[in-house]
Amino acid sequence: MKNLFATGIRVAIFVVVVMLFVGCRDDKEIVVPENEKVNDVEIQTSVAGFYLLNEGNMGSNKASLDYYDYETGTYTRNIFAAANPDVVQDLGDVGNDLQIYGSRLYAVINCSNLVEVMDARSARHIGTIEVPNCRYLAFSGAYAYLTSYAGPVQISPTYEQLGYVAKIDTATLAVIATCNVGFQPDEIEIVGNRIYVANSGGYMTPNYESTVSIIDIDSFTEIGRIEVAKNLHRLCADSHGQLWVSSRGDYYDTPSRLYCIDIATSEVVDSVMTAVSDLCLSGDSLFVIGTEFSYETYETAVSYGIVDVVKHELVIDKFITDGTDEKIKIPYGLAVNPSSHEIFVTDAKNYVSPGKLYCFDSNGVMKWNVTTGDIPAHFAFLYEQVKQEK
Repeated sequence: MKNLFATGIRVAIFVVVVMLFVGCRDDKEIVVPENEKVNDVEIQTSVAGFYLLNEGNMGSNKASLDYYDYETGTYTRNIFAAANPDVVQDLGDVGNDLQIYGSRLYAVINCSNLVEVMDARSARHIGTIEVPNCRYLAFSGAYAYLTSYAGPVQISPTYEQLGYVAKIDTATLAVIATCNVGFQPDEIEIVGNRIYVANSGGYMTPNYESTVSIIDIDSFTEIGRIEVAKNLHRLCADSHGQLWVSSRGDYYDTPSRLYCIDIATSEVVDSVMTAVSDLCLSGDSLFVIGTEFSYETYETAVSYGIVDVVKHELVIDKFITDGTDEKIKIPYGLAVNPSSHEIFVTDAKNYVSPGKLYCFDSNGVMKWNVTTGDIPAHFAFLYEQVKQEK
């Protein structure tokens, strides 16, 4: 199969070299992507590769995009500048979410107040969507739905600006409507004709939010809220009519936990005693990593578990089985290849220097690892049919 992504990069590098000679980029540092061969073993997978969005420390303007190609076993760092020699190199300040929908790649850049929209095959710039303090994306039909804190980055127990969900026309990239929800809404999930939003109230410590907003997708109005727990964050719907939502707790005496909502009744029906900073559903297995910090001990408790969504139980308390977890300082991002079932865990390390990406087989044994950008966090898998589109 022809490697379209690699071809796009080669073309972009050629353009960069030409422009070095004609002197048209005097105001920009030329960045050539770094390629590293990390895997020689052929994998049977319908996934062509994946993108990894590195958040970059807040205020550093260092969000960046990497790509792993399954055909070549090559990991490419910082591809955005090479793919877009005529666009300002940096993605911006804090990459907060990454999604592929149709043939487009969407990167939510939180503190830069925008979503960068790219071609999913080449990472070439298509356009931007401007939404203040934007957080997480979900899609349905011709529309994207994006959570927004709406107000500035400001810690205050009396914060007054409600957050909202923006409705975006994916054809024009225009925001066509907004719907107010709770304070500082984070992850978003769409099930049928309803949108679910995890309200955190994260800026309002110690007065955190504790509800999941329900939006009717047709009228685009909030029709109810579900009381769950303090400082909600992640959302994930399974195939059994259940919505899983994580609470960060308050970092003191209220711990991080995982809660199960019955979608039919809009009620919390169970909880699992495990900390959650990121999660990923693979079949009936909900993979979770926890990095639970406590202001009482000033220590961070780290965990790697698998929750059975049918049994509502933590059935595996450590999915890394070969001891590699001892090398990971701050597990941060998590993904499971839906075809090969490889498990990916990122390490944010000290949050200000390049991180690491670890690839494990389905049994939790490390296959390879590679250096990433700063604070590697969000994955988007690229399927073969998208890569081969004409």
